Amino acid sequence: MKKRLLLLLSTLLVGALLLAGCGEDKAESAGESGKNTELVYATSKDINDMNPHLYAGSIPAQGIVYESLVENTKDGIKPSLAESWDISADGKTYTFHLRKGVAFHDGTPFNADAVKKNIDAVQSNPSKHAWIKLSTKIVSVDVVDDYTVQLVLSGTYYPTLTELAMTRPYAFISPKDFINGETKDGVNGYHGTGPYKLGEHKTDQYAVFESNESYWGGAPKVKKITAKVLPAGETTFLALQKGEVNFIFTDDRGADSIDVQAMNQLVDNGNYQIVRSEPMNTKIIAANSSNADSPVKETAVREALWYAIDRETISKQILNGTETPADTLFSANVNYANVNLIKRDYDSEMAKQMLEKADWTLENGGDIRTKAGGKLNMKLYYDANSSSQKTQAEFIQSSAKKVGIGLELIGEESSSIANRRTSGDYDLLFNQTWGLAYDPQSTIAAFTAESPYYYTTKGIANAAELYEKIDAVVVSTDETTRESLYSDIQKIVHDEAVFIPLTNGNVTIVAPKNLQGISFKQTQYELPFEQMYFE
Repeated sequence: MKKRLLLLLSTLLVGALLLAGCGEDKAESAGESGKNTELVYATSKDINDMNPHLYAGSIPAQGIVYESLVENTKDGIKPSLAESWDISADGKTYTFHLRKGVAFHDGTPFNADAVKKNIDAVQSNPSKHAWIKLSTKIVSVDVVDDYTVQLVLSGTYYPTLTELAMTRPYAFISPKDFINGETKDGVNGYHGTGPYKLGEHKTDQYAVFESNESYWGGAPKVKKITAKVLPAGETTFLALQKGEVNFIFTDDRGADSIDVQAMNQLVDNGNYQIVRSEPMNTKIIAANSSNADSPVKETAVREALWYAIDRETISKQILNGTETPADTLFSANVNYANVNLIKRDYDSEMAKQMLEKADWTLENGGDIRTKAGGKLNMKLYYDANSSSQKTQAEFIQSSAKKVGIGLELIGEESSSIANRRTSGDYDLLFNQTWGLAYDPQSTIAAFTAESPYYYTTKGIANAAELYEKIDAVVVSTDETTRESLYSDIQKIVHDEAVFIPLTNGNVTIVAPKNLQGISFKQTQYELPFEQMYFE
């Protein structure tokens, strides 16, 4: 069991944060009332550059320091730094009425001028933000008065509010932190308007976040959050045993899952609780349909691989039931995902039949199929830091071989895999959808030219039709038309089997038993720590 615990903690650190107090022996410190006021979490990586207009920083950390005009919730878009907004009849002008009395952590007033400076700073770095379609639609940001600002677009773009609600890049940092009126080349400080402000930070050691006692939403009851950088394995396990860390959550970037038995033992000891979110994303294998030198270019090969993968076994035995089997690119709780698609259950015989029909045959005594002198071999890339991805890859390799498909497994750093995804240098690779707060529009937008999944979709027969429908859906103002377009888009990529679903991921929290107010946002990357409190 100890080995399982060590594996658990090693797993958690790949995509998670631990909240821990630095310079103290215990993670939970007591305030004047005698109640605990501190959380400590361990992270395998430093918080890095916290500039909200770039992408190197820790999203969970940025999410408690910076805020956006609006917030994406389960009940739709709600006010944040903007109390209300109006949209013009043609859908091109958004008028935001800002919250008054809000200040950045350095005391600078939050107002329309600060909004304009921030959005203009993002827009001045177009190549960096091309992935977010809103950045290509903004024509101007106009100050109407101190607390009213207008965003003018080149055309109707229905996901505008959703993309403004993202943790980055349209989050607000004090204009005093700008360098020469810009943020693209760095900033002088990290002052947002959020419930926590960055205090002490020692690179690759820890970062301390202190309660913003002047927060417009009310001072948080958890007064201190520390992200502590620890190596995976026994060091972190010992830190948990000693009480030096007391909170763990997976941010579910596709890296790993939690060992349920080990987690349950912690709970059985009486000090911890486990809380899980609803499905947040879909773990997938992306197939490069445009790779002319690989069998992966054939729809039949991709479909056969889909049928060859037993997702129930992955869910129950490899992931210990923490994630559910996925049949489609998006889970049912994603907007516009209620689409009638062909269900491809695990069926190795069907996989063999499809390959035979596509003229991939087994020679006498052979275990890998051939066609026209070429072997049915492909490369599958996975995150080398993820033990669960490695285990899944090995399981899929074994399953594929049973139907005559050869898979070479290659583990690489996540950054290397991301580069392969955007350059097209791959056959198959592990990945995941953007997540609940971003989908379906963000994942689908990534299918198009100069976007992360372009090479996944580029080689399919009806790619041109797919891209036309994607262009049309984001400017549609009619709900019925939008539903129809999203249905067609999902059907095209589903029928082509370019995104092979594995499981639906969620956020799992392991927290002190007396910590209350635990909830989730519409994103797998951050948590509303400001709502938590110790009883």
